[in-house]
Amino acid sequence: MRLIFILVLLHFSSITFAQSNWNQPFEECGLKGSTTIYDYQKKKWLSSDIEDSQVQTLPASTFKLVNTLIALDTKAVENEDEIIPWIDDYDTVKYGHRPNIYHSMSMKEAFRLSAGWAYIELAKKIGKSKYREYLTAIDYGNVDLSIEEDDFWNFGDFGISPANQIKVLLGIYEETLPFSGQSFQTLKEMMIEERTDEYIIRAKTGWTRDGGKDTGWWVGYLETSDDVYFFATRLIKDRSENNPNFGACRKSITKEIFKQFGVL
Repeated sequence: MRLIFILVLLHFSSITFAQSNWNQPFEECGLKGSTTIYDYQKKKWLSSDIEDSQVQTLPASTFKLVNTLIALDTKAVENEDEIIPWIDDYDTVKYGHRPNIYHSMSMKEAFRLSAGWAYIELAKKIGKSKYREYLTAIDYGNVDLSIEEDDFWNFGDFGISPANQIKVLLGIYEETLPFSGQSFQTLKEMMIEERTDEYIIRAKTGWTRDGGKDTGWWVGYLETSDDVYFFATRLIKDRSENNPNFGACRKSITKEIFKQFGVL
């Protein structure tokens, strides 16, 4: 395992440590994790924690990025507006009580609300065999879909690293992954979280509570007039530790680091 880890680091040898004050936002949130950034124009990698940028964990709802492309490509849905019927047997204890998502909705709304049940229904149509083909083709994570449940991105041994998340995001931005141009355009519109005169942020959050830990993500890219910055922030804490700011800190940490960049 040590040799494998060294080889991985060599593969990403261009990743460098970020300034020491990148740790400050994590300390202010009282959380451990990392932020990894790729500067598209300068072709430069930066990370607050190089080793953590290579560690694989469940992607949680950030998998909806690739899942959307696969669902469109396999015709699990015809388009982003197709309605996915609500299922009455959805486990509202396992996934938390969220009444605002308990209704039939389009994939576009499911993406925006991060309605896991809708994407689980799509996963049932797609099947794990087809997922393995796509995930292998786009080099997404460890492709360990061995868990019996359909929701392999929130539970089990499936994993992806922050650096790998960014490589996949690069493929989405450049549209070099094996999906149609229309699928890319649909996804990119769905990804928009913020749009101002100065920048656009296209991204997706994720949060899984598997294994007694809270694992939270915010991944995406920030477009300015002269550059694009790809990012993957991941936070991890024991579920026994109470921190009401866990969800919000995924974004606040990332934005603070971009402020240090002078981008925001």
